Amino acid sequence: MQHIVKPGETLSSISGDYRVPVTEIIRANSIQNPNLIYPGQLIQIPGYPDPATLPYTIYVSLTQRTLTLQKNGSTVKVYPVGVGRMLHDTPTGNFIIINKAPNPGGPFGTMWMSISKIHYGIHGTNDPSSIGKYVSRGCIRMYNRDVEELANTIPIGTAVLIAP
Repeated sequence: MQHIVKPGETLSSISGDYRVPVTEIIRANSIQNPNLIYPGQLIQIPGYPDPATLPYTIYVSLTQRTLTLQKNGSTVKVYPVGVGRMLHDTPTGNFIIINKAPNPGGPFGTMWMSISKIHYGIHGTNDPSSIGKYVSRGCIRMYNRDVEELANTIPIGTAVLIAP
């Protein structure tokens, strides 16, 4: 899996987003000086498949508050979602699913899937009335049955594109 360095990112922040030790990223990229990375640089992230080799892609529209699952470019299903509220925006950009955790408890419903942006994920909810609204602290909130269906369908490494 390749990551394109964004302005302001460091190897430490990239390491945190993907939950991969900095030393593994340095080793995978033969980086001589970890302080000399630059925006636009391609960094190999070890341990994840190339999302282009996987059949599924997730598209999240923040304005429409929908999550669209595609397989090989064709829409499989569109789900309603809740997204970040004022002062707690959902991050936009390209990410991947890096892990899945069933039954995380509390407000996260019956399934949590981390994306490659630390502290953010796609998860269920203990408040189904929040779906379709701007209510979360930046995560993408789904009905429990929907997030379980999604988690059972997609593999780790699935691309997630979040757009305004």
